[in-house]
Amino acid sequence: MKDKTCCFFGHRNISETEDLKSKLIEIIEKLIVEEKVDTFLFGSKSRFNSFCLEAMAEIKEKYPHIKRVYVRTVYPYISEHYKDYLLESYEDTYYPEKIVNSGRASYVERNYEMIDNSHYCIVYYDEPCAPTTRKSGTKIALDYAIKKEKRITNIASTV
Repeated sequence: MKDKTCCFFGHRNISETEDLKSKLIEIIEKLIVEEKVDTFLFGSKSRFNSFCLEAMAEIKEKYPHIKRVYVRTVYPYISEHYKDYLLESYEDTYYPEKIVNSGRASYVERNYEMIDNSHYCIVYYDEPCAPTTRKSGTKIALDYAIKKEKRITNIASTV
């Protein structure tokens, strides 16, 4: 079902505007209606992920069949209590087996996992806002998605 799946990844900090939110909702709804996308993969540790999750909460009201999945980078095994907490915002969660023991690279590996399991990627990558003291995880993920020939929408360049 990879062709019916979309993942999100982007900068830790973004410039949040109503225009950005409207554009994001428009892009997601177009994927749902025209491409029949029904599964959306989310990571963590970025404001962009939170921003997308907030938008998806609104979209879920209109399209209740869609599935939001949280791909964890920590806690390979979780308690029922924590799982119940996560399932308040998502329909499912999992920890990719391939990121066990990946240490600091776990976020990069998690992003690769989400990209590998998606046909579409909605990205927030703004070159001037990319970190200068380290490699940008978003840029690493974007380059990987390009290499894997995913259908990418960089929302930072659409508003």
